[in-house]
Amino acid sequence: MKAIQLEQPGSFRIIDIEEPSKPAPGEALVRVHRVGICGTDLSGFLGKMPFFSYPRIPGHELGVEVLEVGQGVSNVRPGDRCSVEPYMNCGDCHACRKGSTNCCANLKVLGVMTDGGLRDRFIVPAHKLHPSTKLTFEQLALVETLAIGCHAVDRPALAKGENCLVIGAGPIGLSAIVFARLTGARVIVMDMNRQRLDFCKNIMGVDETVMLSEQPEAELRRVTDGNLPDVVIDATGSNVSMGNAFGYIAPTGRLVYVGITTQAVSFKHPIFHRPEGTLLCSRNALPRDFTRIIKLIEDGKIDTKPWVTHRTGFDSMIEDFPSFTRPETGVIKAVVEVS
Repeated sequence: MKAIQLEQPGSFRIIDIEEPSKPAPGEALVRVHRVGICGTDLSGFLGKMPFFSYPRIPGHELGVEVLEVGQGVSNVRPGDRCSVEPYMNCGDCHACRKGSTNCCANLKVLGVMTDGGLRDRFIVPAHKLHPSTKLTFEQLALVETLAIGCHAVDRPALAKGENCLVIGAGPIGLSAIVFARLTGARVIVMDMNRQRLDFCKNIMGVDETVMLSEQPEAELRRVTDGNLPDVVIDATGSNVSMGNAFGYIAPTGRLVYVGITTQAVSFKHPIFHRPEGTLLCSRNALPRDFTRIIKLIEDGKIDTKPWVTHRTGFDSMIEDFPSFTRPETGVIKAVVEVS
């Protein structure tokens, strides 16, 4: 069976792997139909993702079909279309026991720390599958990206009427925008790419956009009536942006890091101490986020149509992938059509 392996940063190759075994009790054999490309994959390709290990078969945003189930599996059956919750947690550590499975001490994320979905078929724990009778494989592949944004918005308990600034209008930033808008908050987006800001304003329906400039605080005060944002979600993965974000929050405001950097983040303490700021991090997502998102898409409350701007096939992905790292190509979300 063929698979795509990221051998080292910047270098993909096609490899032959063994056929998957029959599913054991509690497992399911799935066929991969669609794989979403996200910031983690791009950072892994560029060598900037601290949790990524090489060589690795990427792919954690997955729309799959159940082919066979093992003994004792009742939540899915052959033929079901599913999204995959790609966070393989141990169930026994302190984080798992308190329900924070996204922060498992022994976490293995598909396509990041263990092999993922850029292959035809593989075995997955059945409880990590979230089925839908209504969604397409492409929509199901988008659920994990949306889950990241869902969890990031939950972390600061964003409330209706608050000003929320999302920095970075890539896929993770866009997913945070979706859930920030669902809270009834006033949503502001900051980015250095005018095309992405236009997308946020015209397609995503955000309230304000701010072009990153030499004096962003002044512009933010202008669009918040001088108050600055109550919640800032930084989805850039840039240590410079993450350091600057400490100066953007309103009194008792909350700063959330959902992007990841390998570089040191620095700031002058008084600018964050003065407003009595709170710093939060958001990692992965929780099972309930997947269930919620599937229902929201099924009910028409989240429109996935504008999200996928680029598609590629399994055989052409290696050639096309470098273009997905360049914002000037207009990529919002790329999807690999595996089968």
